[in-house]
Amino acid sequence: MSTQDAGELEPSGYAALLADLKARVQASQVKAVRAANTELLSLYWSIGRDILTRQQQDGWGAKVVDRLAADLREAFPDQRGFSRRNLQYMRAFAAAWPEPAFQRDFVHQAGAQLPWRHITVLLDRLDTPQLRAWYAAAAVEYGWSRNVLEHQIMTGLHARAGAAPSNFATHLAAPESELAQQLTRDPYVFDHLTLTGRVGERELEQALMDRLQQTLTAFGHGMAFVGRQHRLEVGEETLIVDLLLFSYTQLRFVVVELKMGRFNPAYLGQLGTYVAVVDDQMRDAAKHAPTVGILLCTGGDDHLVRYALGSSTSPMAVASYETLTAEQRAGLPDPAQLNAVLQDALSTQQAASPQTES
Repeated sequence: MSTQDAGELEPSGYAALLADLKARVQASQVKAVRAANTELLSLYWSIGRDILTRQQQDGWGAKVVDRLAADLREAFPDQRGFSRRNLQYMRAFAAAWPEPAFQRDFVHQAGAQLPWRHITVLLDRLDTPQLRAWYAAAAVEYGWSRNVLEHQIMTGLHARAGAAPSNFATHLAAPESELAQQLTRDPYVFDHLTLTGRVGERELEQALMDRLQQTLTAFGHGMAFVGRQHRLEVGEETLIVDLLLFSYTQLRFVVVELKMGRFNPAYLGQLGTYVAVVDDQMRDAAKHAPTVGILLCTGGDDHLVRYALGSSTSPMAVASYETLTAEQRAGLPDPAQLNAVLQDALSTQQAASPQTES
């Protein structure tokens, strides 16, 4: 029920004003949250800097950090985040971004928009300022959760992103070629699939579709599902595309062809036909960027791939993909034991995490 009386007419322009006010309030809320987060990170960095300085100049040992954590918790009983472990993270934080790099490369860059727990992942998993900056920027741009950030680091996304051999530079004008290249990965990592033993293309394809959300994440940010086994009618023939995606960030169709074996140049001929048909039948040239194709194989000779791409007439890329083999899965911990360890770690982490974390 609206706060407006049932019989009262809405003033002219009221709806537009209300919508504008809502947008401004929401924008203000976002700014307030970001400002609070930046303030918290600045506090943690300053604490870490002081601990680091005292240890370097005055020879403070680990027990002083223990005492400092206990005294801070006693002074601020309602504020979480002053555990010994978190103080150690603060020290590592200050060491990773020393002044003036903290102001120049962190506060005024993407890092200041990340929650504290994302920062701890960067500290735990990465050793260089360049990689931390790369993943921090990507996490902010794509809105990664902490778990997704950790997964992307563990699978080496920085080395895989845009790495697939392609002919985009010769078939698409700049900046279209650079944008299309950003869509590729090499290899694609489908380690979320629960496959064991030998599987065929249809079983793998079914597994990919069963885990569609994780699969789309593997293909990169901004991918929407159009169809699996998508049918294209050409004259009296019916062509079937393994996977048809649409990049809503680049406004282009992406045709994906999946092969279980190693690369064969004939695969590009098939994929090139699919790309040409999708581009002709489904693409709106006034709105959409040119269609591209991605061929996924289990491997192949790089020289052969590049020769084949050079002779192709459609913009395409060739990449490998990885899933866990039966032997790799056999070496993993028992699921029940792993779950118990994870639950215990989660409980410990929640008890030590700051109240303001997100």
